[in-house]
Amino acid sequence: MLRHLFIGSLTVAALFGATSASAADPAVTARAQAFVAAHVSKFRPLDITAGKAWWDANTTGKDEDFKKKEEAQNKIDAALSDKTAFAELKAIKEAKDKGAIEDKLLARSVDVLYLTYLEKQVDPELLKKITAKSNVVEQKFNVFRPVVNGNEITDSAAREILKKGTESAQRKAVWEAGKKVGANVETDLKELVKLRNEAATQLGFKNFHALTLFLNEQDGVELVKLFDELDELTREPFLKAKAEIDERLAKIYDIKPADLAPWHYHDPFFQESPAVFDADLDAPYKKADILKLCSQFYAGIGLPIDDVIARSDLYEKKGKSPHAFCTDIDREGDVRVLANIVPNEYWMGTMLHELGHSVYSSKNIPQSVPYVLRSEAHILTTEGVAMQFERFGKSRAWLEKMGVAVDNPEAFAAAAKKVQRNQLLIFSRWCQVMLRFEKGMYENPDQDLNALWWGLVEKYQGLKKPAGRNAPDYGSKIHICSAPVYYHNYMMGQLFASQVHHTIARELFNDADPNAVIYIGDRRVGEFMKKKVFEPARTVTWRELTKNATGEELGAKAFAKDFQGK
Repeated sequence: MLRHLFIGSLTVAALFGATSASAADPAVTARAQAFVAAHVSKFRPLDITAGKAWWDANTTGKDEDFKKKEEAQNKIDAALSDKTAFAELKAIKEAKDKGAIEDKLLARSVDVLYLTYLEKQVDPELLKKITAKSNVVEQKFNVFRPVVNGNEITDSAAREILKKGTESAQRKAVWEAGKKVGANVETDLKELVKLRNEAATQLGFKNFHALTLFLNEQDGVELVKLFDELDELTREPFLKAKAEIDERLAKIYDIKPADLAPWHYHDPFFQESPAVFDADLDAPYKKADILKLCSQFYAGIGLPIDDVIARSDLYEKKGKSPHAFCTDIDREGDVRVLANIVPNEYWMGTMLHELGHSVYSSKNIPQSVPYVLRSEAHILTTEGVAMQFERFGKSRAWLEKMGVAVDNPEAFAAAAKKVQRNQLLIFSRWCQVMLRFEKGMYENPDQDLNALWWGLVEKYQGLKKPAGRNAPDYGSKIHICSAPVYYHNYMMGQLFASQVHHTIARELFNDADPNAVIYIGDRRVGEFMKKKVFEPARTVTWRELTKNATGEELGAKAFAKDFQGK
């Protein structure tokens, strides 16, 4: 996950109104230039301070660092909530919409800043409450560790048990221990949801979900329509894949498929494919140097990341966030990754993912791009790039060409292919749960949220709620707390990843089978990514970027070919 609020786009005309043919106004242009310059002068140091404070808080877990993080965010919120500044910006934007600004980069900067300021045009005390409450929830997540039989275990240790443990009682204990973070944050999360909704209604939106989609220039009706189409596309192949998985899991645990419970599916949320096929995908990585592999791979395609690795915090320690993210501190190349690496396939994929974020950042976005636009085009495009690279962690051909020994390579390849296919299907269904749960939660936060959660889990993932379970399991997913209304962009990112990869296979590798294209040592890939995806940054909308890079609007055609194994 990349730490940032990105504002993507439908089209500027669609969101702000079509530009008329009236003549440009030099006075409005001058006002816009002055406003943008003043914004950058004020916010560049605030952004850097906040970025460093956020990093320190997540790497240490200390109260004083979380306090600094909160203070830094409050300063940004206070500046963005300035009513006088917003009135000037709004007037400039309205004139821009009538054709007063010819400079496309300046006009785009105005659009992006308008949405950035709009979000903060609420009661300053409410903003502080939201920041404080968000901070409390995030810190509780960072310091939480599951306790099993009186012993505290790490997140990686819990994952290892869920992946390889064969005793149902032990698996249940570990699964339930991990879910207890939901109870820890339940009260604060519900308060946070209502505070976010209060801010949204002050701005004239139905709720925070609707506001966030608007700020990210996405249409809620179109989004649900896309996910309904994905539901239709994936339902039957998913159910078929899950039936095979269930048979294998039931055999491992010596139970009937009908008796499988959520703790039998390896991942705490069943968002990944269980490792039940005829090869151990972790085996090649037990003695491999994951960082070295990443360094060699990215350097080989012309996107070196050694400087990122040098600035990063990559291994487990007490108090540190147990998750993974990439952050761009200053939009001038200070890009870092937080991770908790252990030698397995999960962390190989995770590091390819996070370092994929790092190459799509100010490392490869030209400094000539205006500061306001010097970041990724959209959440979905940066997540798509990260997922595009992440997929290689399950490729036998990629491993062997990278010099990693694979025992029983035929079995590994067959298992990895099936896992990769199932992964796309399983993740798609999991994203259905996240999108629809958050939409429902913000529309009615007073409903039985656990009933909403498990109803969606049962419908889209085919998992049964454990009998008598009433714990707030929804609260154990960190994104719901700390990256709200974000998860649907992961799924859209998967569509983007497939589409870009298929374009590379077609244009750079003579229309080769996308499944056989692994990039290693081919610097043309890096040049394609820089020119077609990275360098435009936010000077274009995500729709424009997708069309320019792949020749098509964002769709599910390439993704469907990937999960169908074609």
